Amino acid sequence: MLSWDETIFRNPEVFDPDYVPDELLFRDSQIRQLVSCIRPAMLNSSPINAFCLGPPSTGKTSTIKYVLREAESEAGILYSYIRIPRFREPYKVFSKIFQDVLGQQSPPSGISKTVLMDRVWSNLDEPLLIVLDDINFLSKAYANEILYEILKAPDEYGVKVGIVAAATDVKFPLLLDPFVGASFHYMEIHYPSYGYREMEEILRKRVEYGFYEGVFDSRAFRRVVELAYNAGDVRYGIYLLKAAGVNAESRGSRKVEDKDVEVAHAGESLSFVAKILTALNSEERAVLRIIYSNDAIPTGDLYEQVSSEIKMSYRKYYNILEKLERLKLIEISFGEKGKGKTRYVHRKYDVEVVEKAMELI
Repeated sequence: MLSWDETIFRNPEVFDPDYVPDELLFRDSQIRQLVSCIRPAMLNSSPINAFCLGPPSTGKTSTIKYVLREAESEAGILYSYIRIPRFREPYKVFSKIFQDVLGQQSPPSGISKTVLMDRVWSNLDEPLLIVLDDINFLSKAYANEILYEILKAPDEYGVKVGIVAAATDVKFPLLLDPFVGASFHYMEIHYPSYGYREMEEILRKRVEYGFYEGVFDSRAFRRVVELAYNAGDVRYGIYLLKAAGVNAESRGSRKVEDKDVEVAHAGESLSFVAKILTALNSEERAVLRIIYSNDAIPTGDLYEQVSSEIKMSYRKYYNILEKLERLKLIEISFGEKGKGKTRYVHRKYDVEVVEKAMELI
């Protein structure tokens, strides 16, 4: 048994959401592409715009932060990193850029956005990289306004500025205003989902760095990998590793066992799903609620239910299904129906978990 002043954690910070390891596994290609976009700024030239696209939990944020950390240590690159879910309005985004570039708090909100950014561009005397992480959380109008302000700056002020944007919606660039899209030339960097073995190796490294040797039972570890893979999210596995360790410590054990993982899974899945649901609008949540009121259901039958409650075109309905599948909230597979085949929509989580998560947001 552990005494009150002992711990099974070697480095608990490796389980923090913002932790970026010294080695990023299975993302060498994406790192190289990001470096090629940022390198011009290290040579006093304009960075190349980049758009990082891929499902949630595929390493977009980690690779961006990893490359920025290396670039900053090597050349002191000037950048403004903005996690859009925290800054969903243009004024808040521009205020963050003002603060990062000028090193001071932005003026009161009574000052117009134009005046605010004029001060930024007028005082910018070195290349600037602006990171818009999770840009898909912006409305279409806000995204166009922010991008237009940044993209016009080189012509109007003679500054050197580039954008790295990241989105879970691979179609997001197509939603931009044609005028903005015509000016926004970028390198697309794609992030595929991790396979089972890749998730296993990533989580094994976290166990190796985060726990003392021999603490995490091998069967318990396999269960974490299985749950993370089923959720389609390596971050969930990292949450489970930490929560299972905390459970083991709370009962005074020197070993993390199966039961600790199951207790963690029961508690963590709720908060995890609630975080995912924040990416949905009211219509998308309504469709998800209908899906979770059914067992496996053909897409055509589901559309009949949805359209009877919500006015929606089939194209919009199809796009919502794509988004829910991309966020790993549902699964879509082919199955038999009558004499032919059709697509079926399946739930990914327990109904009770999703219902409670919806009440939390």
